[in-house]
Amino acid sequence: MQELEKTREMLKTRWPELDRSATDQGTGKPAPPMQKPCSSRKLVLPEPRAAVKTSLSLVDAIASRQSHRSFSDEELSIDELSYLLWATQGVRKVTPKASLRTVPSGGARHPLETYLFVSRVRGLESGLYRYLPLDHALCEERRMTDFEQQLDEALLKHHFGAALDFVWTAIPYRCEWSYSRESLRLILLDAGHVCAHLYLACQDVGCGTCAVGAYDQQKLDALVGVDGSSEFCVYAAPVGRPR
Repeated sequence: MQELEKTREMLKTRWPELDRSATDQGTGKPAPPMQKPCSSRKLVLPEPRAAVKTSLSLVDAIASRQSHRSFSDEELSIDELSYLLWATQGVRKVTPKASLRTVPSGGARHPLETYLFVSRVRGLESGLYRYLPLDHALCEERRMTDFEQQLDEALLKHHFGAALDFVWTAIPYRCEWSYSRESLRLILLDAGHVCAHLYLACQDVGCGTCAVGAYDQQKLDALVGVDGSSEFCVYAAPVGRPR
């Protein structure tokens, strides 16, 4: 019970105790980059809203929201993927100090990176990609074949034969620069905002998803290729056509 109490304390806010002048932002250190650089092939994505197929109202989308754990072998189009990425991390405006996106983020810090394990998307080789929200483009991290068994093991059998899998990582310092120890809550709240948008956007293009919070941290970090300290996985979601 003592261990549970410690965990609960981590979820509580202590904003009145936070000395913003002592944070790296408060002491004048430069802000971390809004986006990781891409050192490999960059693929510009099509205009995102062209892929929307339904006239589903927001009321109906919320009322019919559900998790899907069985997917067909059907491919997704690059247009549909473009829309899902825009809906979950798309940039509406860039200011000198921040990027304003389709999802909320504490202080517009946006500490999440979106990685994609692509199995069946028309026009894309199978492999690992990373979304570049400032460019609305994909960075080809590495081409991979026969990775689905590894991915399913890392996701503790939550891949479900999906056409692609979203994996969100956190770069904590993007938040810590401004909010120090309060960043933990903000990062996890941000992840929830992003995945909620994915659920609703999937319905617009005839897809389904399932939020995954249970995974093998070390295996998934290794498969994505992050160090597990300055960047690590925090959430995942398979996407495909429901059976």
